[in-house]
Amino acid sequence: MPTIETDFLDLQSLVGRNLPRPVDELNELLAYVKGEVKQFLGDNLSIEIKDSNHPDIWSTEGIARALRGHLGIENGLKSYSPASPSGVAVNVDKRLENIRPFIACAVVKNVQLNDTIIRGMMHLQDKLDQTYGRRRRRTSIGLYDFDLITPPLRYSVSKPNEVSFTPLGFDKEMTLDEILEEHPKGQEYGHIVQKHHLWPILMDSRHKVLSFPPIINSNDLGKITSETRNVLIEITGTVEETVTETLTVLVTSLADRGGTVHSSLVNYPYGEKRTVITPIMKPGKISLSMNYLREVLGIDLPKGQVIELLERARYCATSADEDKLNVAIPCYRLDIMHPVDVVEDVAIAYDYNKIKPMWPEEATLGGVSEQTELSSLVRELMIGFGFQEVLTYDLSNPEKIFTKMNMPAKGVVELSNPRMITHTCVRNWLLPSLMEFLSFNTHVEYPQRIFEVGCCVEPNRKLENYAVDRVKLACVEADPNTSFSRIASVLESFASNLGLEAEIEETSHPSFIEGRVGKVILRGTDTGVIGELHPSVLESWKLEVPVSAFEADLETLQATKTKVQRLIA
Repeated sequence: MPTIETDFLDLQSLVGRNLPRPVDELNELLAYVKGEVKQFLGDNLSIEIKDSNHPDIWSTEGIARALRGHLGIENGLKSYSPASPSGVAVNVDKRLENIRPFIACAVVKNVQLNDTIIRGMMHLQDKLDQTYGRRRRRTSIGLYDFDLITPPLRYSVSKPNEVSFTPLGFDKEMTLDEILEEHPKGQEYGHIVQKHHLWPILMDSRHKVLSFPPIINSNDLGKITSETRNVLIEITGTVEETVTETLTVLVTSLADRGGTVHSSLVNYPYGEKRTVITPIMKPGKISLSMNYLREVLGIDLPKGQVIELLERARYCATSADEDKLNVAIPCYRLDIMHPVDVVEDVAIAYDYNKIKPMWPEEATLGGVSEQTELSSLVRELMIGFGFQEVLTYDLSNPEKIFTKMNMPAKGVVELSNPRMITHTCVRNWLLPSLMEFLSFNTHVEYPQRIFEVGCCVEPNRKLENYAVDRVKLACVEADPNTSFSRIASVLESFASNLGLEAEIEETSHPSFIEGRVGKVILRGTDTGVIGELHPSVLESWKLEVPVSAFEADLETLQATKTKVQRLIA
């Protein structure tokens, strides 16, 4: 969880009211921002925030903004908007499209900085870089003394040894590749750009370097001091929405310090040429049902009281009809994705401690689900047939799922923020995972007979979450003597032990040899595939022995629960 380092007197000044120094009393107040005192020595205060999705309170300014609402000092939606254009235009090089394509800028003028505020801004910058920015892969942040910069800015590319500048914290000029070799930040984040032939560079109209995104700022322009009055904030990244949202969090923090925000223009050459004005500080909107709120909280609050509580939580709410409220969301609240998030803030403003606990009206007994019982039985049967169980990752990537299996690509559930290039989507079938397992164990003696009972996810836009979970069974036999008939006998024995009759219908499948592949039919339903793997698939996985396999959807077997229960008993 994020830990915020702040100065107690600075926080108190921003709140506008004396705050309690006893830790227990201070914790009661910080509970409104999901915070807890971690350490309090002198005026140095460390606050642990119990919410990793709420970046606007990862700073002294954000905590103070929220507490002012809960203390009744300043209620309702706080309006932020650029005072006027800054005169800064950023021209983006089209070669950045597949490298680091997005940038957002703003200028905050007349801000009064001191060492405490600067440390806080650096702390917020680091928190955003490491978490919301996914260790600078998704976004990275640059702060500059605007008075030293001559617009327009040029967000372009450079060869590793083409441009040199003095990086922050150093006193000598270095080329970009030297920075990656010698500078601590280059050593830590260099892997982000090293895979490209050209690297991002941000310069002003005099060709003075502002930064080498996402590695390091210039020591000449990228150093903020207590003498700085006008600050240029720049965010670069790979996801445009995340870039603009990160900028919003930073500019609202400096605006709370008395600075005035001024917008910038970003000129993109990708696709249709377009110009984007940043920062984007428009409030969001969401509809909240009073019936839904009562259902979630278990208490009946009058609509007027709910509106007051929302204003304490820094929203603006108006009545739409008898049941609905129109709620305006602060521009800095990046965590609000669903009405339940708003309901949570109502509960916090109301005070969870005032909500009386209530025992469930119906007594229930815990037990193992039918699906778990079936999965356990399936495992027992497969072990009895001489197969060894393996457990593999639910996350995969299109190369494993489609390319190496000789399959045409189709829709899968993808991750919007993958941490590794090998885990970018959720698997939709098990067989590729077992083939990967075999490829890792070519040094082990054959035959190798393995199986897995695991979860797969298939896209389904008809459902609320656009996806459906499917529990499947897959087994493979890697053996010079394996054949279609041998794996078919395993399938028939498996079905027979469940009181079913397995049918195999001829079909075609790109992962299997033509004429040695079939549909698995259980209870009259097409539930999977069986056959001998195609030589091109074996070659993709670097396997030198034949492999036969089958995969079946266990959802079909749920109808056999009576037989399953009898077998378990």
